[in-house]
Amino acid sequence: MAGHSKWANIKHRKAAADAKRGKIFTRLIKEITVASRLGGPDTGSNPRLRLAVDKALDANMPKDTIERAIKKGSGELEGVSYEEIRYEGYGIGGAAVMVDCMTDNRTRTVADVRHVFSKYGGNLGTDGSVAFLFRHCGQLIFSPGTDEEVVMEAALEAGAEDIVSNDDDSVEVITDPGSFSGVKEALERAGFKAEYAEVTYKPTTENELEGEEAGRMQKLLDALEALDDVQEVYTTAVLDTD
Repeated sequence: MAGHSKWANIKHRKAAADAKRGKIFTRLIKEITVASRLGGPDTGSNPRLRLAVDKALDANMPKDTIERAIKKGSGELEGVSYEEIRYEGYGIGGAAVMVDCMTDNRTRTVADVRHVFSKYGGNLGTDGSVAFLFRHCGQLIFSPGTDEEVVMEAALEAGAEDIVSNDDDSVEVITDPGSFSGVKEALERAGFKAEYAEVTYKPTTENELEGEEAGRMQKLLDALEALDDVQEVYTTAVLDTD
């Protein structure tokens, strides 16, 4: 993989997220609501809810908004009931795409997702068609120039599974999902703030796309992420649009 592509892709995602702050709030509220419904309203005993609340606080969501979402999920307040659905397919150049949604209308959501795949040159696949190409894990990425040795020492001591030095000098820390919060907090105590920190689905293989193909794939990914019911989009594509 071209090392600079890793960092370029992270920067693009951050810029896209910042440009859609209102949508980010909507997604976080859905995640908090569902996490509270499935695992209870106590962040101490519900790791998924704790992660969602941490992300909401990082996005500067007001605490009363967070508390309302928790109460709606736990049934203390009335609210919309969302279900989680995953769609899988292929984009440009055979790159795999996995789309996680939360919706109150499954028929609408699948129609929207199928339309985007079709419009931008992809194909919606069947359940399980690409999921095997991704690993569920915690992922933290630190900017180029970060002291890899110090990060490695703190991360491994906190229970991280792997530390990767990318060609562009960014440093990547991989954890199992259950250890993510502890590793993230340990690294922050050591003075390291990740540019990207998520429990995610990391591709186990990558498809490098350049030029026109990369541009077409980016349009597909952007269109999927713009859908109201879409929470996260994962792909094996590594885009070099320079």
